[in-house]
Amino acid sequence: MTHTRNVEIAARDRLIVALDLAGRAEAEAVVEALGDAVIFYKVGLQLLASGGMEMARDLKRRGRKVFLDWKLHDIGATVEKATAAIAASEAGDFITVHGEPQVLAAAVRGRGGAPLKILGVTVLTSLSGQDLGEIGYSMSVEALVERRIRQTLEAGADGVIVSPNEAALARRIGGPDLLVVTPGVRPAWASMDDQARAATPRETIGQGASHIVCGRPITAADDPRAAALAIAEEMAEA
Repeated sequence: MTHTRNVEIAARDRLIVALDLAGRAEAEAVVEALGDAVIFYKVGLQLLASGGMEMARDLKRRGRKVFLDWKLHDIGATVEKATAAIAASEAGDFITVHGEPQVLAAAVRGRGGAPLKILGVTVLTSLSGQDLGEIGYSMSVEALVERRIRQTLEAGADGVIVSPNEAALARRIGGPDLLVVTPGVRPAWASMDDQARAATPRETIGQGASHIVCGRPITAADDPRAAALAIAEEMAEA
């Protein structure tokens, strides 16, 4: 019984629910519906513009964890100051920045000694190899992801954002302590939406992800709590 309970807690800690919703009232309704089934939430750019910072602080006060998915990308001085301000706010546990050397190094400097974890975005999960070619990259998705994983480690950041397809690669390169956070996770019963490189929760955890991010399959479900519990159970089985 104790072992089973520990597995459940571990899975719940590793499931991040994306509050990619129109406003705070809608996001709060989802959090209320989920209750104690979920303790980790993602606040992205859409919610940031609709009271997201205040909600992030409130979630922290309620004992929840918060992933600030803002993908900082600017000159070093600006990223450093922004990261310092975010760390001082104590509104989040994770923050994303684009996985480029100058940006990563600036975020690490700005974070200082705060407990905020910095995650480097490798390649957006909506992008395919064809998309990279259109942007101007001559390398494959996997090659670019590998380069950015190594650059994240060299900068002293804490983890990476990768698709489920590259979770095993990130774990192999980064070792057991690297945070490997994977969006683009879709249960078998959910639609793929706009994800080009997706996988199920069981597959993703099995490939070495430390956390998965799941939004619409939970937030748009008829019963969000039941959907979250089903995904956590699948993660625990992995």
